[in-house]
Amino acid sequence: MLDRSELPDASPQTDLEAAPRPVKFRGAGFTPKAGRYSGWIALVLAIGLWQLAGSAGWVNPLFLPTPSAIAAAIYKLALSGALWHHLSWSIMRIGTGWILGTIAGVIVGFAIGLSSLARGVGITFISALFPIPKIALLPLLILWLGIGEEPKIATIALGVFFSTAISVYSGVDNVPRNLIRMAQSFNVPFHAIVRRVIWPGALPSILAGFRITASVALLLVVSAEMIGAEFGSCCRPAI
Repeated sequence: MLDRSELPDASPQTDLEAAPRPVKFRGAGFTPKAGRYSGWIALVLAIGLWQLAGSAGWVNPLFLPTPSAIAAAIYKLALSGALWHHLSWSIMRIGTGWILGTIAGVIVGFAIGLSSLARGVGITFISALFPIPKIALLPLLILWLGIGEEPKIATIALGVFFSTAISVYSGVDNVPRNLIRMAQSFNVPFHAIVRRVIWPGALPSILAGFRITASVALLLVVSAEMIGAEFGSCCRPAI
């Protein structure tokens, strides 16, 4: 007879089967990463398609000039000096309006974030006036300030002010209150708490607001110069 002891084991437990099977990590979350060259490649392709559409006659160059024609026009304006003359006026308006609006917005934003009285009054007016298109106020500002640079700069400053004030007091509100209470428990003076706790904690939101207000200032200077300006990169040429 066949000896059963000579038969192989029906269910052998090897070390390989006992070892844990590695599982792929699936908890990385949504962390999209921008490619190093993908943005530049997309930009070059878009400009190339634009140039091809204009050169092939698919688009009327009167309504959409080709990139090469735009570059040639900018080169001629730069050689004649007209580009730098008009661009300096636009930069002056943007810089002056942005600085004035930013200073006022930072002061009002911190006041709203730190004072109950300022919050009750300031948020009411900001909520009521912020939705108004600032370029719609330009005719009224011209009546108040006269024809000149003042109404254009005031329009830019108003647009920058509201966005800056909102970003500043939102940043102050997002500062962890545990840090403020801990500083108060150590009897840290109020100005030191603002400088060393609130300001660093609100800085990311403030810097994000600066990026937004820079684009707001650019949009408003374009509109202001198109409505009425003798000099500027967006002013209407005299006919």
